[in-house]
Amino acid sequence: MSDVLLSVQDLVVEFPTRKGILTAVDRISFDISRGEVLGVVGESGAGKSMTGSAIIGLIEPPGHIAGGSISLAGERIDNLPRDAMRKVRGKRIGMVFQDPLTSLNPLYTIAEQLIETIRTHMKLSESAARARAIELLDEVGIPAASRRIDDYPHQFSGGMRQRVVIALALCAEPELIIADEPTTALDVSVQSQIIDVLKRLCSEHRTAVMLITHDMGVIAEAADRVAVLYAGRVAEIGPVKDVIKDAKHPYTKGLMGSIPTLMQDSDRLTQIPGSMPRLTDIPPGCAFSPRCPKAFARCFIEQPGCKVHDGRDVACMLYDEGTAL
Repeated sequence: MSDVLLSVQDLVVEFPTRKGILTAVDRISFDISRGEVLGVVGESGAGKSMTGSAIIGLIEPPGHIAGGSISLAGERIDNLPRDAMRKVRGKRIGMVFQDPLTSLNPLYTIAEQLIETIRTHMKLSESAARARAIELLDEVGIPAASRRIDDYPHQFSGGMRQRVVIALALCAEPELIIADEPTTALDVSVQSQIIDVLKRLCSEHRTAVMLITHDMGVIAEAADRVAVLYAGRVAEIGPVKDVIKDAKHPYTKGLMGSIPTLMQDSDRLTQIPGSMPRLTDIPPGCAFSPRCPKAFARCFIEQPGCKVHDGRDVACMLYDEGTAL
C-alpha cells in the first residue's frame, strides 16, 4: 500500500535507572497506510504497548524517546511540544486501551464522557455533540443507542464497554487508531464482534489501525500486515497471509507452532523454550539467540538488521548466510 499515513523510523525508547539505561524499544521501524490494519504481535515485554505509547505521546518521565522519528501524514510528531501533541492526541490519533473499565470514568454517564470528548476536539453545540455521540454508539453496534447513552459504564457488559471506548476513540474522526489489546478481556464471540467493528470502520473511513496483541489468531482475522516484535526489536514484518503460511524468523515460527490446531494429535502444546529477556539482561547479538534452535556463532555476537526476504523484512543471521530455514 502506497498511501503511508504513519511512518516510524529507528524508534528508540529509553528509561534511565540507577543501574543504567534500559532500552525498551530498540530501533523499531515500520509504516502504516491509510485504511490498513497493522498487527503488532509478540510476548509480554516485546515492546508492543511501549511503541504505541511513544506514537501517541504517553510515555511517562523519566522514560523518553531517545532516537528515531515518528511522522503522521508527513509531519514529524515525536518532537512536538506537549500542548501541540495534545491537539494531535484524540483529534488525529485515537487510542483504544485494553481494559475499558480503566478508560471510562464510573462517575459519569456515557453521554457526558462522549459529549465532552467531542466538544474538546470539534466545534459543536451541546445538542449537536449529543446527536454525534448517539450516531457513534449506533455505528459501533450499541443497541438502542439513544436510550443507553445516558447509562453509566457499570450498566454495560464488557463487550459493550469496549464498543463505547472505540466510539470515544472515533469521536474526532482520527486518521489513526492505536488499539492496545482491545479483545484480551473478552470471550471469543465478543472478540470477533469487536474485530469486525474495527475492520468495518477501517474500511469505511480509511482509518489506519495499529492493532497490538499477543494473539496470532486475532492477527490472522483482523490484520493486513503483521510486525513481530521481540525484546524491543523487529523480528519480522510482512503480509499476514505470507507470515502465517511461511514464517521466516525462528521466533515467528515458534509463535505459529505454539498455536493448537484441530488436526493436532498431541497431549502437549508446542512451546518456545525459555522466556523473554529482562531489559536489564538483553543478551549481545540477536536477543532471541539463547532460545533459538537454529542459532550459530554469529548470532551470539552480532545484532542482525532487517533484510528483505521473499517480500518481507526479516532480522535473522540465517539470511545473511544464505541459509534456508
